[in-house]
Amino acid sequence: MSKKRVLFVTQEMNPYTTISRISEIVHRLPLHTNDKGFEIRVLMPKFGTINERRHRLHEVVRLSGMNIIVDDEDYPLIIKVASLPGARLQVYFLDNEEFFRRKFIFHDEDEKPFEDNMERMVFFCKGVLETVKKFGWPPDVIHCHGWMTSLIPLYLKKVYKDDPVFQYSKIVYSLYDQVLQENFTDKFLEIAAINNLEEADMEVFKKDGKIDLHNGALSHVDGIVQGSETVSETVSDFVNDEVQSLDYEEDIEVLLDQHIELYNKMSEE
Repeated sequence: MSKKRVLFVTQEMNPYTTISRISEIVHRLPLHTNDKGFEIRVLMPKFGTINERRHRLHEVVRLSGMNIIVDDEDYPLIIKVASLPGARLQVYFLDNEEFFRRKFIFHDEDEKPFEDNMERMVFFCKGVLETVKKFGWPPDVIHCHGWMTSLIPLYLKKVYKDDPVFQYSKIVYSLYDQVLQENFTDKFLEIAAINNLEEADMEVFKKDGKIDLHNGALSHVDGIVQGSETVSETVSDFVNDEVQSLDYEEDIEVLLDQHIELYNKMSEE
């Protein structure tokens, strides 16, 4: 019997970044899931703060060479890979010189959000799905961590739903209280509307007249994980008989086992 496959998509991961609790959770969760007999792959952005020499990143030539269109502009996608220290797991990094090779991650030296965070997010989310297609590796569960991944559920349900690689994939979204959307404007809805997406498809990313990334993501998922204690009210609007959910859990050891139960349940449906 073949192993069940879980794809982790994250905006951060220890030891490559240590921005928030996400970094530690996404460091330990793939390890634990791998130990439980699943086949794992991890994708994240290659931010300029990640030391390529120290972490032994190298380019995967067979996967690189694609161009990702964002707001009618072509941007080359470079894929790099590194082995997670102390484990037989590989982490794949999506790189682009214009979007990611900076001294800071989401904010500039004055703590102001980068003006192109909208474009960077679209590039990453679309790049992830195109990379997995190039893998030819159909995941049973795709688990997205953090606001930068929040377009992936929509893209999977609307744009890639008939692609054989994603045809049977279940989508889990972990939402955390670190959301960088205060400088997102309605322009985001235009930039993010890839392929044949319509204006109506993008309206789920608006709530009370403002861009709401969690609202857009949760509208298209099969599973929800409350990564932060303060997001319970947001989650309650989306939990129903068809959507599995995990409440916030402070103890990471308990959280890890809860995830395994969730993955098993979702991959059997």
